[in-house]
Amino acid sequence: MQITASTVSLTVDDVTASQAFLTTHLDYTVQAAADGFASLTRADAVAIVLLARGIEVLPSEQRDQHATGLILAFTLADGLQDQEKRLREAGVEITMPLREEPWGERLFQITDPNGVIIQFVEWTAPAHTES
Repeated sequence: MQITASTVSLTVDDVTASQAFLTTHLDYTVQAAADGFASLTRADAVAIVLLARGIEVLPSEQRDQHATGLILAFTLADGLQDQEKRLREAGVEITMPLREEPWGERLFQITDPNGVIIQFVEWTAPAHTES
């Protein structure tokens, strides 16, 4: 198997709201869009497809599902604190403030208008623990 690309498909109530949020704040580009559908790309990240909840292209058992229980995580090479500041200054609510976990993960979260949790991560050396 040779995978040539990765895409996450999210079923949301308002495709336009998530599309605007992702293009405005995360520099995604619209590759294609139609009523109830948007395909977003970014050269350095997973592609995102947004589908309107209830859209008939989905099998009937999937149409009313909503993108919940999911965290869309992006690992940054550096500048995590700068990105948190940029988003906050742009009016984006930081739904989990910047913090550092003992295993070396620094992270913060935002949530898009449809409730999709977006997490930004930067890995550091883990804190020394006594045995």
